[in-house]
Amino acid sequence: MVKRTASFYDRVAPILLVVVIALAFAVGVLWQKVSDLGKGGTPTTPTVNNNAPVAPSGPTSGRLEAADAAELPKVTVDDHIRGSASADVTLIEYSDFECPFCGSFHPTAQQLKDEYGERMSWVYRHFPLDSIHPKARPAANASECVAELGGKDAFWKYADEVFGNQAVALADHSATAVKLGINKAAFDKCFSESRHEGVVEDDYQGGITAGVTGTPGNFIVNKKGEVWLVPGAVPYESLKQTIEEALSS
Repeated sequence: MVKRTASFYDRVAPILLVVVIALAFAVGVLWQKVSDLGKGGTPTTPTVNNNAPVAPSGPTSGRLEAADAAELPKVTVDDHIRGSASADVTLIEYSDFECPFCGSFHPTAQQLKDEYGERMSWVYRHFPLDSIHPKARPAANASECVAELGGKDAFWKYADEVFGNQAVALADHSATAVKLGINKAAFDKCFSESRHEGVVEDDYQGGITAGVTGTPGNFIVNKKGEVWLVPGAVPYESLKQTIEEALSS
């Protein structure tokens, strides 16, 4: 009987098999990370603006403990509120006008607001991610000038306009304001003075305190003051499920 000598292929094949398995695993991990990023919205490092403190650690989603819920700034008459201030449930959204995830989330929130009517209110707060969205803070200031000159409803018209076509609306703030019926000279003066920078920054810092780490950063609050964290551009059914939970709590 002739003894067979191991070929080069016989020796290398087991090594190649191990390498292929390792590469397949690495690709799977990378794909999962990309998928998670898409679901979670635009992330941010909260220290990039004016030495803001690092967001406190806490739950990534779901109902908050009382101590964490207390960190969310209360809704006041100074907020931009779509709907009744006495609604049964409130969506508080920390958002960025240049954020693509915020753009995709806007019609979802609008759909739920239409469905629930006066039972739900929607609060918009600024959370510009300056390090990755340089147009976000100027747009936030522009929106506040529109609100000053045209009223609270004008603010929401501005938000609808921007999220309806971010590339066009953010290219010329003055033109966008004029399209909404705002006097050009008055708007240009307000905008050039950065008159509402403090308002934008207050919203941003409030979001940091509440634990917002990306946009859109959403909270659902019921009349009992219970708070649910819903980060990212979640789909309609997911947000509705949280609203129903808040209403029935």
